[in-house]
Amino acid sequence: MVFSSIVFLFRFLPVFMFLYFITYLFPKKAARWMRNIILFLGSLVFYAWGEPVYVLLMLFSTVSDYLHGRAIEKCKSRTAARCLLVSSICINLLVLGFFKYADFLIDTVNALAGTAIPLFRLGLPIGISFYTFQTMSYTIDVYRGKARVQHNILDFGVFVTLFPQLIAGPIVKYTDVENDLKDRKADIVQISYGCRRFVTGLAKKVLLANNIGMLWEEIAKMDFGSMSVLAAWMGITAFALQIFFDFSGYSDMAIGLGAILGFRFPENFNYPYISTSITEFWRRWHISLGSWFREYVYIPLGGNRKGLPRQLFNILVVWMLTGIWHGAGWNFLLWGLWFAFFLILEKAFLGRVLKALPGIFGWAYSIFVVLIGWVLFQVERPDAIFAYLRAMFGLGSGAWYDSRAIYLLLQYAAVIILAVFCSTPIMKMLSDALNSSGEGFAMALRRLLQKVVPALLLLLSIAYIVDASYNPFLYFRF
Repeated sequence: MVFSSIVFLFRFLPVFMFLYFITYLFPKKAARWMRNIILFLGSLVFYAWGEPVYVLLMLFSTVSDYLHGRAIEKCKSRTAARCLLVSSICINLLVLGFFKYADFLIDTVNALAGTAIPLFRLGLPIGISFYTFQTMSYTIDVYRGKARVQHNILDFGVFVTLFPQLIAGPIVKYTDVENDLKDRKADIVQISYGCRRFVTGLAKKVLLANNIGMLWEEIAKMDFGSMSVLAAWMGITAFALQIFFDFSGYSDMAIGLGAILGFRFPENFNYPYISTSITEFWRRWHISLGSWFREYVYIPLGGNRKGLPRQLFNILVVWMLTGIWHGAGWNFLLWGLWFAFFLILEKAFLGRVLKALPGIFGWAYSIFVVLIGWVLFQVERPDAIFAYLRAMFGLGSGAWYDSRAIYLLLQYAAVIILAVFCSTPIMKMLSDALNSSGEGFAMALRRLLQKVVPALLLLLSIAYIVDASYNPFLYFRF
């Protein structure tokens, strides 16, 4: 079940919200328990709609880390607590590794050895990378003394299964929602904000990501060897915009739903395509994942505390892991190493050079590196990757442009321009200017836009969902 579907918007969500908010009519203590049980059961239904069997796997992770947290709390020996922490981490990584990488490893062994080991294909549990990282962060924080142990298994189950961010983040640490699990309030201001944020994300997903994604789908079907330079650059630009609006739109919907329910989730995107360095790009893109790797991998490895050579090594390790976190494929490892290379260069010397240059040079460099990175990310086979890259630089058999590329450019020009415009903070700057203005006209205009724009976006989005057959969600596979 995806947020941008008729089933979610007109069946699951109305029923769930009715049951959830009716609990406010009951006494406070009973209402708190009822809200959590409704949220827990509703989250299981939401997940089971597409993954009925793998609900058991998610419940196993929930119970396992709940028990590990309780056991760590009772340990009098630091060594015993450390053993329990290692046990929790190993169980989580083994489960994640088995379901996400077993098929890939067996395929690789077969290819290298020229054998044919029998292989039973495993379906990838939706969102396993996200909820596994969340439960691991809990036991690590309990061991470190940064999080209090949760004694109520229902509250812990709500933390793990929380449906707004269950399948695609943002990755929420236990400490982010610890207080909200116990006592949360959803006043009219917060609910209004949550609704606007959800509608904004829905519009990003169905009006921008889906439409620009159709351009990428058209170009991805072409023969990369004979593709024109214009088509190659237009295609990967379309994919870059699609994945941004797809994923950031889903994050906006998650944050909005969380606000409606009384939770405060961390931001996950901050206009990454205006970055003037790759370091800045990764501070703006998938912020919760970057924060997770920094806190639980980079800093424990030594961070920047043990000299520049060790710091560069730590960056390499983190980005190899970041690459394979996204998927079981050599292209994801190559994608991680690609960004590691430039992050290491920037840390060593390139960052200082970029700061000395006008910002436009840093922006052009960043966009170039990111677009090449998206080729590695999205095109799976090595031969296809190299064919696409050759086409981008005019080294294939294709011309600089052809009639097919010109036709697609003209057909999608409006959505490309709109998507590029919306990927910048221009609209936010205008909104902030209206909010900060004390003039009566500006305040009246702001209030009008806050009411009219979300309503219009919602109507357009629903019309699109009802009529469209193309409604993918890219991050489900991670």
